[in-house]
Amino acid sequence: MRRPSVDRLRVEYHPYDTRIEGRRGINSANIARIEAACAERTTIRLALISDTQRHYDETAAAVRALNARDDVDFVIHAGDMTDFGMRAEFERQRDLLERLRVPYVVLPGNHDCLATGERIFTELFGPVDFAFTAGSVRFVCLNTNALEFGHDTPVPNFDFLERQIADPPARVRTSVAVMHARPGTEQFDNNVARLFHRTLRQLPGLQCCLNGHGHRFAAEELFNDGIVYYQCDDIGRKVYLLFTLTEEGYDYERVEF
Repeated sequence: MRRPSVDRLRVEYHPYDTRIEGRRGINSANIARIEAACAERTTIRLALISDTQRHYDETAAAVRALNARDDVDFVIHAGDMTDFGMRAEFERQRDLLERLRVPYVVLPGNHDCLATGERIFTELFGPVDFAFTAGSVRFVCLNTNALEFGHDTPVPNFDFLERQIADPPARVRTSVAVMHARPGTEQFDNNVARLFHRTLRQLPGLQCCLNGHGHRFAAEELFNDGIVYYQCDDIGRKVYLLFTLTEEGYDYERVEF
């Protein structure tokens, strides 16, 4: 068995430490960069990574591999940056991702919502539900970690989702839904799984759904309707997914690094 690197062992944990240092408000700032850079694009290419928890060396390697490319517009992290939702974990992963040459956005994973993780996540990255437009593609990013929240917090947030359906930007032609836990997993509120998917299908030209959480690659039509959910490997497997999207369709590649 491979021994963990020394770098993985030097993380101090305290469940109530929320004294964030360094850059915060990252998603909104990077979304502005994405939308400006991709405004006139007819082809969008993004890399999807997920579940970097405790995989500091592999995250750094992924950043180097992505920086060696010149054909990626932005990176989406599908959640579980951390294992315990601790400030030190968030900051170390953020500092690794800050080395990316292209902008990135991060979704919350279930581990990111442990302890005071939700508070730290929102300060570092912003709201747990958010959306942005790259070219003519609308990316709707949703918190689906229902098990980590009480009944007073809507997960998934149908009000947010229905606003995306009712009032998309004029230039939007197609959509991609992104989440950490997909329907059918233990984190998802499976009482509403079919309603959730039917609602997603009302997004303009929904092409596919992207998720993490499962730690192994999967590409499945969960509801047998042509909409595929693509599940990203955890970064410890030294893999990312590369998606190329146009108004006519999309393609993907599972890339080892």
